[in-house]
Amino acid sequence: MRSKLFVPCSRPEFFAKALAGDADALSFDLEDAVPEAGKPAARARLAEVLRSDAVKQSGKHLIVRVNGLDTQHFAADIACLNGGRVDLVNLPKVSSAAIARKGADAIEGAWPDPANRPGLLVNIETPAAVRQAGDIATAHPAVAGLQIGLNDLFETLGIDRRDPRHVHAALWQTRLGAGEAGRFAYDGAWPDLGDAEGFRAEAELARSLGYLGKSCIHPRQVSIANAVFDRGAELAQAHRLVTAAHGAAAIGHGAFVFEGRMVDAPAVARARDLLRLYGERA
Repeated sequence: MRSKLFVPCSRPEFFAKALAGDADALSFDLEDAVPEAGKPAARARLAEVLRSDAVKQSGKHLIVRVNGLDTQHFAADIACLNGGRVDLVNLPKVSSAAIARKGADAIEGAWPDPANRPGLLVNIETPAAVRQAGDIATAHPAVAGLQIGLNDLFETLGIDRRDPRHVHAALWQTRLGAGEAGRFAYDGAWPDLGDAEGFRAEAELARSLGYLGKSCIHPRQVSIANAVFDRGAELAQAHRLVTAAHGAAAIGHGAFVFEGRMVDAPAVARARDLLRLYGERA
């Protein structure tokens, strides 16, 4: 899931283009991209596309950003998804573990069959959420990952989004919270469509911190995210390392030289975790 493209449910003409595009994941947005009066119609359009053959046959990860738990729209948003294909429900404005648990409980209630139940992608976009990232990540087994929302977080606090020191601080704290729980961390959106280098720099920072991928608000950003978060070479090396570790263990070696460097149990564990995260057999 190197790239995740937001698709506003107020713009159904984008649905087919997004499904045919290069993004690894699509995030159908019922929240900020849809005006208050247009939410019922947006839900109806989304329910239709999620039940379509195009979606059922798509190899993309399908995510839906619903409205917050404290809104009048949340229950209707969840209800409209049942019967369609959804891999993750993206819950915004989560400021505590208790709210994350309520969201997970609502998903369990709407999808009684665990085999078809989507996971929960939790937005970290308030000071309280950043402070409690670890508690939120461990709030419920349904929580699959944490997604940083820098626009909402920084705007309310008057923090300069273009200062990489500030970005690093928020990404670091969220990544540690996700890592403590064994969940993935996902980067948020870069708002300036005309600044491709700014998007790339922020994506590279997130990748260096172990983030899975980056959100995109326009298809032109997708190719950059795909390139930055491509881990083909890293996964191939992880496979080689795990294989070498098996060979070393067979002769009683816990530490061994691998491709010119000394490695031991933590490096092997990291390689196995990386393969597991990307669905590769170790």
